[in-house]
Amino acid sequence: MDLGTDAQRLVWGAAIPLQIHLDGSEITTLTPPPLFLVMGPRLGYLPLLIPLLKPHFNSSLPPGVDTIWFDYKGLPLKWYIPIGVLFDLLCAEPERPWNLTVHFRGYPTETLTPCDGEDCLKWSFINSLKEAAYIINGNCKNIMNMSQSDQLELWKCVGKANMGGYCRVSSKLKLGTAMEECIARIESSSMQPNQGSDADIIGPSRTGRIPVRLYVRNVEEDLDDLTDATPVNSWELISYLNQPIEICNNEGMYLTLHDALKALLPQVFMDESLIVEQISNMLLEDVPQLTESDSQGGVLEKLNSTGKNSMTAIPDRHSLHCSSSKTRVKLIRIHGIEPRLDLPLSWVISNLLNPEFYLHVCVYLAVSPSQTDRR
Repeated sequence: MDLGTDAQRLVWGAAIPLQIHLDGSEITTLTPPPLFLVMGPRLGYLPLLIPLLKPHFNSSLPPGVDTIWFDYKGLPLKWYIPIGVLFDLLCAEPERPWNLTVHFRGYPTETLTPCDGEDCLKWSFINSLKEAAYIINGNCKNIMNMSQSDQLELWKCVGKANMGGYCRVSSKLKLGTAMEECIARIESSSMQPNQGSDADIIGPSRTGRIPVRLYVRNVEEDLDDLTDATPVNSWELISYLNQPIEICNNEGMYLTLHDALKALLPQVFMDESLIVEQISNMLLEDVPQLTESDSQGGVLEKLNSTGKNSMTAIPDRHSLHCSSSKTRVKLIRIHGIEPRLDLPLSWVISNLLNPEFYLHVCVYLAVSPSQTDRR
């Protein structure tokens, strides 16, 4: 991330229009306060909006101590998940503006871990950065040795979506040396004449790893329109996987996004012969872009998962049947993009990692009513 690619600049500049209203049970005035409209940075976090929201709604609040939280259609929103990931996961069909409810009372401690202000959010981010550093480099010494001023500056840059400032501070960490070395080898090998293999050989080298957070949501298999998907009313309905993946395999072959997802979720993959056939028939497209409307402008709690191994992945972005069940993948989203799964993993890593060096991926599965009932 040292220099910043065009794709990175689009990701950092992307924002979601939010329309926030105060929960009706907390309104003490005869006239409800007006809605609050704001652009929420995709890489940002909902608690960072509180300094803007509090003055707007303060005159309508009942007496008491503020314990601020947000919900979408009754689901309390986890404060440590980036706004863009929440949007991609919970809005089956993108809703603009995204209508959220803010609460200043009645914190749902049975669902959400406490968030005692921005410092709590900052330390959640730094802890995620430590986890990522350990996965990528085998240790997190550079993060542990950061000065307090650098930690604060890095966090402020994330909050303000300041990519330039973030790159200046994060470059001191030398995070991902092995990752960048492997990517450079992959890109260098792609300049060589094809040797008759479907993948380029990069030769023996130390392979890097990146951390991935995968979020999987089930929707009804007979849906023709995702706008009709049943809203998520419990985090128990979201399966979650937090695991590293290799950038290149033991044979030195470059990997695709499809390869990465297969490594994460091998148990319900479809027949490989069908995968090869479907990939070979894919039409070449431009590198995926953010949608026009999106381009405007720690302490890590695992999501509860009752689905266990009910997750799956696909070779391309179209709905495909999996071998182990009637499950179909409806779509995959990364930063609002529905990517081709034959994209080189090196490109995805170079352009679509979040500031804490995690790759966040949202997967929608179309499942049978019986599978939905089991969840």
